[in-house]
Amino acid sequence: MKAGIVGLPNVGKSTLFNCLSNAKAQSANFPFCTIEPNIGVVNVPDPRINRLEELVKPQAVQMATVDIVDIAGLVKGASKGEGLGNQFLANIRECNAIIHVLRCFDNDNIVHVDGNVNPIRDKETIDIELQLKDLETVEKRLEKVNRAAKTGNKEAQVEKALLDRIRETLLQAKSARTVEPQNQDEIELLEDFQLITNKPVLYVCNVDENSAVNGNKYVDQVRELVKDEDAEVIILSVGAEADITELESYEERQVFLEDMGLTEPGSAVLIRAAYKLLKLQTYFTAGVKEVRAWTINVGDTAPKAAGVIHTDFEKGFIRAEVIAFDDYSSLGSEAKAKEAGKLRVEGKEYIVKDGDVMHFRFNV
Repeated sequence: MKAGIVGLPNVGKSTLFNCLSNAKAQSANFPFCTIEPNIGVVNVPDPRINRLEELVKPQAVQMATVDIVDIAGLVKGASKGEGLGNQFLANIRECNAIIHVLRCFDNDNIVHVDGNVNPIRDKETIDIELQLKDLETVEKRLEKVNRAAKTGNKEAQVEKALLDRIRETLLQAKSARTVEPQNQDEIELLEDFQLITNKPVLYVCNVDENSAVNGNKYVDQVRELVKDEDAEVIILSVGAEADITELESYEERQVFLEDMGLTEPGSAVLIRAAYKLLKLQTYFTAGVKEVRAWTINVGDTAPKAAGVIHTDFEKGFIRAEVIAFDDYSSLGSEAKAKEAGKLRVEGKEYIVKDGDVMHFRFNV
């Protein structure tokens, strides 16, 4: 599961990517600096794993991770191949969610591809290019489906009705994610279409250091614009975040954050938001050899969760022993949780909850 960072050239995408991944994607003051999509495997900050480490004192700790992709900047005409349009659109299609970076700061030393700072126009530029590409996809699919629908094929008629609604939505300059599927068939069809504007989106307002806590007029404009989109807006001073990552010690980083009025780096907030955007959650295994966070999809059953460790665990699943994180944390150990009756035995139908501490019994 990957989240792709998108935006116009020079809005801070590659600098943000560097902050998140500690990979050093090229970062320069001109468009199309990032040619190949850089992929960073990023640890997901989670205070719960620190607490488990404190209690269990394991030999090793393994955090959950999420893949972040830095994609080349998009410009007007990308849907027709302008700039690096075709490559951009292919890269974004492979991602499962979008982190859309908007420039919300003034700085005469950093050129803006359209001449001046206007996050509303910038957002619309990218939205329109993605909508145009989706419109092309929908119309091609309609050409095929129309013929089958005319012959009375029921499945084709269902698909045509949904495609017509999506086409109408895109022609109104709205994204496919605003189309409400009316039943399970439509949910599955929407997935199958793989439309770019159906991917969940998170907006990152890149602000100056002084606006990192409360935002500014540009952030207010973005919030007003996306209020009906069911999308989260995060404020981040990407320049300040870059400075923080250069500091050697934890203490120095904390002093820097306190001076800015922050309790943690904005990048940590963003990584957790991206993880949630991808509909991912965490369960833990905790033993003296290793405390580990495992990444699963929201709604996964216990056997599916076991399969993330090893396919044999899923195939031969017998049962799961489960302690809720809060119980483990407050009682202090697995043994004490067991004594207090807080260890549960769950079967194949159990839907894993975020933060469960689990052991699996299996037989192959």
